[in-house]
Amino acid sequence: MRLKITATAIAMLSSASVWAEQEVDIRGYIGAEGRYFAEQSSDPAQTESQFSINAEPEFYWQWDRGDNALTFKPYLRIDSQDSERTHFDIRELSWLHVERDWELRLGISKVFWGVTETVHLVDIVNQTDSVESFDGEDKLGQPMVQLSLIQDWGVLDAFILPGFRERTFAGKEGRLRGPLVIDSENAQYESSDKSGHIDFAVNWRNTFDDLDLSLNAFHGTSREPMFVPQLTQVTQSDGSVAWVADALTPYYPQITQLGAVAQYIYQDWLWKLEAINRFGRQIDNYNALVGGFEYTYVGVFGSFTDLGIVAEYAWDERGESSTTATQNDVSIAARIVMNDISSTEVLAGFSQDLDYSQSRSLFIEGSTRIGDSTKLTLDMWLFASEDMQDLAYSFRNEDFVQLSVEWYY
Repeated sequence: MRLKITATAIAMLSSASVWAEQEVDIRGYIGAEGRYFAEQSSDPAQTESQFSINAEPEFYWQWDRGDNALTFKPYLRIDSQDSERTHFDIRELSWLHVERDWELRLGISKVFWGVTETVHLVDIVNQTDSVESFDGEDKLGQPMVQLSLIQDWGVLDAFILPGFRERTFAGKEGRLRGPLVIDSENAQYESSDKSGHIDFAVNWRNTFDDLDLSLNAFHGTSREPMFVPQLTQVTQSDGSVAWVADALTPYYPQITQLGAVAQYIYQDWLWKLEAINRFGRQIDNYNALVGGFEYTYVGVFGSFTDLGIVAEYAWDERGESSTTATQNDVSIAARIVMNDISSTEVLAGFSQDLDYSQSRSLFIEGSTRIGDSTKLTLDMWLFASEDMQDLAYSFRNEDFVQLSVEWYY
């Protein structure tokens, strides 16, 4: 009887100990956003303003002294105008197991590769959620198996990526799009497996004193689609027949990409570089890079404010035939960090196309906190282009200002 009681007590204490080692955290935010466009679009289906609400809760559960963790982060946006911008996504739903010299992650997650401000060339694991933001910073969740080896010679991340995520695009009523609607419903693929193709990626990273270096490779479905015009036969007033493009169909080729990232810190200087080589059967073999620096003036004029000067240059070997608008561009910006209780920051600058002298964009991004749980963000983008051959020409009437309010809990 005494032995039975002792065994029961030990079991209860063991159970209590296991529970005490667990950690559950629920957080997230609910937001509202308004956009106003300064110019009327050439498409009457588009409006000059739109309003949306969004939410991103996060559930985090850690147990076994932190050796195991579960993260769940869904995302929802409801837009007043654009049905394509109204969407739901699982940003993260993953289990992480940690050992002394290796880690394993299973599920849906997000991985970021890169260091530069204006263009993220090497960041290819997750798909861009284009309807969320113009600058490509927002990403869709990606199903993955990630094994990380932590050794003296660096950290090696190996990925198996089952299931491809198609890029999101603004719909017929949405803004920040070109004159032709992108028909995402009929996307085409080089692979016969289509969105079921299994991709692979690997990334090695290490730090050498003040130098951070990483080398990576990816093979699979390109996150950046090509576009195939959808042609419609039109009879003109003189009776002749012409074919007119009325929409674009995304086409996702198979690619291999090799990338390198370097970041070097020297006193108040931060030097950055990203470079890639990409090739495949359906695309040209080409190189691209983006690099520059950020210099920070700490405590400007004896204040608590820091001023950072950012300068970057982006180059694409394909030149004017590039599918991106940053084939030969220089960008200069100023980052102001107030270091106040409200965490106020402002980033303002411009990008100039060196191939098209009349093509440039101006951007301002500012944020501050109101109280302990509310964040206010203001974004503004202005576009200028006069050459129809320039990709930026499609956005010449898309100047906009955006105000976002997010409540965190």
